[in-house]
Amino acid sequence: MSEKKVRITLKKSKYGRKPDRAATLVALGLHRINQSVEVQLTPQIAGMTRKVCDLICVEEIS
Repeated sequence: MSEKKVRITLKKSKYGRKPDRAATLVALGLHRINQSVEVQLTPQIAGMTRKVCDLICVEEIS
């Protein structure tokens, strides 16, 4: 069974945010604005995306 893949794009800057939110973006692999990463959607990734949902854009990949 294959898991869903998602594309996560950083839309707002991590600067000026609390350190734990900036660390979450780094853990997702996002460093620059408009940078995108494609990852498998696991419960851990889903939790990280909820934590920084106002800074990123998440798209499901078919």
